[in-house]
Amino acid sequence: MAFSYTNKKGVKYYLHNKDVTLRGGRKQTIYFFARDVRSGSLDKVPTGYKVMETERTGMPVLKKG
Repeated sequence: MAFSYTNKKGVKYYLHNKDVTLRGGRKQTIYFFARDVRSGSLDKVPTGYKVMETERTGMPVLKKG
């Protein structure tokens, strides 16, 4: 079951990750929220991260700490 977060506007988002290659050739894992469940969905928040909500849009983001 994908990790879900409901913001204060009542919209539900699901946490995903994706491995990308940066311009310099370095590989990095990115985390993002989407309104639907896609491939790469995660069951829990990665260790060392917490979910925050942007004030202007209400979109959830991950923050280290």
